[in-house]
Amino acid sequence: MYSYNVHMNIVSSTKLRNNLAGALKMVKRGKYLLITQKGKLSKALIDIDDLEDFLELGDKKFLASVRESRKQYKRGEYYTMDEVFGNI
Repeated sequence: MYSYNVHMNIVSSTKLRNNLAGALKMVKRGKYLLITQKGKLSKALIDIDDLEDFLELGDKKFLASVRESRKQYKRGEYYTMDEVFGNI
């Protein structure tokens, strides 16, 4: 494998290029990699599902629906798993 900062998952672009398959396996397992170029953080490599989640955070309609859902939950306006799925 290659060395990277365990706490921050930082790898240089050279090491990433030389060990791309290993890096992709890490990302597939839910990790992310921060990539440096000339000693400075410049890029990130993340799983597509994580990217989609991140992009949703910038969606005002999505965030409004989350806020509304939280209000409904506090008011007791929700269904239990048994109510939704019964005895599956």
